[in-house]
Amino acid sequence: MDWRGRIIVDPRVLVGTPIIKGTRIAVEFVIDLLARGWTVEQVLEDYPHLTPKDVQACLAYVGEN
Repeated sequence: MDWRGRIIVDPRVLVGTPIIKGTRIAVEFVIDLLARGWTVEQVLEDYPHLTPKDVQACLAYVGEN
C-alpha cells in the first residue's frame, strides 16, 4: 500500500507529527492502539471517521520509516 496519499506531515498540525490526512489523529496513536491489542475493527468503531485503508496506511508508513 502506498501510504503517501493518506499520511501527511504538517508542521502546523501536532508539531509535524505524521497524521492521517484530514484528521488530527497521529500515526503513532493508531499504532499504539494496535500494539495494545486493539483490533482494526475496534479502532474503526471508536474512530468512525477512519477507514480500514487509513489503518493500513499507518502500518505501511511505520514499516517504511
